[in-house]
Amino acid sequence: MKGAIFGKSGIGKTSLLWTLDPATTLFIDLEAGDLAIEGWPGDSVRPRTWAECRDFAVFIGGPNPALRDDQVYSDAHHAAVCDRFGDPSGLDGYRTIFIDSITVAARLCFQWCKGQPEAFSEKTGKPDIRGAYGLHGREMIAWLTHLQHTRAKNVWFVGILDEKLDDFNRRVFSAQIDGSKTGLELPGIVDEVLTMAEIKDEAGTPYRAFVCQTINPWNFPAKDRSGRLLSVEEPHLGRLMAKIRGPVKPASERLDYRSPSPAAAAPATYTPTQSENA
Repeated sequence: MKGAIFGKSGIGKTSLLWTLDPATTLFIDLEAGDLAIEGWPGDSVRPRTWAECRDFAVFIGGPNPALRDDQVYSDAHHAAVCDRFGDPSGLDGYRTIFIDSITVAARLCFQWCKGQPEAFSEKTGKPDIRGAYGLHGREMIAWLTHLQHTRAKNVWFVGILDEKLDDFNRRVFSAQIDGSKTGLELPGIVDEVLTMAEIKDEAGTPYRAFVCQTINPWNFPAKDRSGRLLSVEEPHLGRLMAKIRGPVKPASERLDYRSPSPAAAAPATYTPTQSENA
C-alpha cells in the first residue's frame, strides 16, 4: 500500500515509526528530525540532495523499462546506482519505507531545479522562476510515481499540513509542498491520504487520530481507496495497515453515499480509551 500522512508540526507524525516493526522498516530521514524516535532500533538513511533522493527511489523501486538509458529511473540509472550502493536484494527484508518528509523532499527538489537550464531564460539568461516551478512539478511527480510503483513494499510519505483562510474566511487545509502541481496530483497517486489531527470527543476532550475519509466535518484532506477504514481511526500506523489488509466491505456498503443517521454514524469514528488519552 502507498499512502501520505499529513499533520501540523509536533502532532507526532515521525513518532509513528514506533508503531512499525523496526526489523522490516526503512526510515528515509530527510528532516534529520529523529529526536522524536531516539532509540528506535530500525535502519535509516539520510539523503541530503535531490540527486540522492532520486538514486534511492530507483534503488528501492527498481528501473522503469519504458525509459531511455539517458533518463532518470531507467535501466542505466538503476545499474549505476547499484554499482555504488550494492546488490538491491539487500532491501528484500524491508516491508515498509517511511519517508519523512515530502515537504523537505520538495524543497531539495526546488533547490536543484533552480540551477538547471530550464530555470533560466533562453533570451536573457536571467533566472526564470516559472521554468523552475514547471521542472519542479515534473520532477516531484516522476519521483512519487516511481516510488508508487514499487512492488511488495509499503511506502508512506509524511508531510506538514498548512492551514489558511480563504476569501470567505473559511479554514482551508493543504499539504505544505513547494509549487501547486505536486499537492494537487499527490492524492491521485497514492492509495491512502490520512490527516493526523487533534480532534475532540463529545465531552470536549482532545485526542489525536487519523482522519481517513474524504467527507469529514473538518474538511481535512483524506482518502481511503481500500474501503476498509472508518472516518476516524486510531493513530497507530501498524494496526491501520493490518486493517487495510483485512476483509473488504461488501460493495453495497462501500458504494452507499447517503448521509447516515446519527445511530448509524456512531461506530464510524474511533474513540480512544482512558489509557490512550493519557
